[in-house]
Amino acid sequence: MKFGIVRFPGSCDDIDALQAATRVGEAVLLWHADHDLQGVDAVIVPGGFSYGDYLRAGAIARFAPVMAQVEEFAREGGLVLGICNGFQVLCEAHLLPGALLPNVSLKFVFRQVELEIVRADTPFTRARIPGAPTPRLSIPVKHTTGRFYAPEDELDRLEAAGQVLLRYAPGHNPNGSLRDIAGVCNELGNVFGLMPHPEHAVDPLSGSTDGLTIFDSMRAHVEQHVLA
Repeated sequence: MKFGIVRFPGSCDDIDALQAATRVGEAVLLWHADHDLQGVDAVIVPGGFSYGDYLRAGAIARFAPVMAQVEEFAREGGLVLGICNGFQVLCEAHLLPGALLPNVSLKFVFRQVELEIVRADTPFTRARIPGAPTPRLSIPVKHTTGRFYAPEDELDRLEAAGQVLLRYAPGHNPNGSLRDIAGVCNELGNVFGLMPHPEHAVDPLSGSTDGLTIFDSMRAHVEQHVLA
């Protein structure tokens, strides 16, 4: 299993994502100007402030040369994970539905939150064995522009299609995201974005290893399809 982590000018969690991914497989950095994904099995678009968040968070990174390869990779069914700024980039690239707006507080938030797994049968959540009606993950958030938004009819469609994978637990919504949505996938289910940072919850010293659920799920999905 080989992960590729995209590095844009302004990325600040690329090394954290790289180190988290190496806990379950191999990982390499992909420079924003690259035209080659180096044969990776999954792509991670990490958190940070790509291109300084100028114009709009993720709006410039969406046009980086490497994103053309990421978009083609996604169209062919490859797994793509967008974390925080990476989620914003994937929305700007129209690989994911909706948009990320400024937090209702208009302030930067940084805290540990509880997440409910809405679906435990996806390439990004399958490693979590449901032991309760609403299994949870404890993962930190840190962002200023993380409020998920889509028109009401689009939200209804996303929920009906099973594209909402993570939801903030009651009382844990840090940004005002509609319907407490913390993470969504595309229609095919191979592209996933979330605002919380699973790469910061992979070591007991951080207080939680729940973030490994995301990375280990991706590994299990890829290995299953390779063996098949």
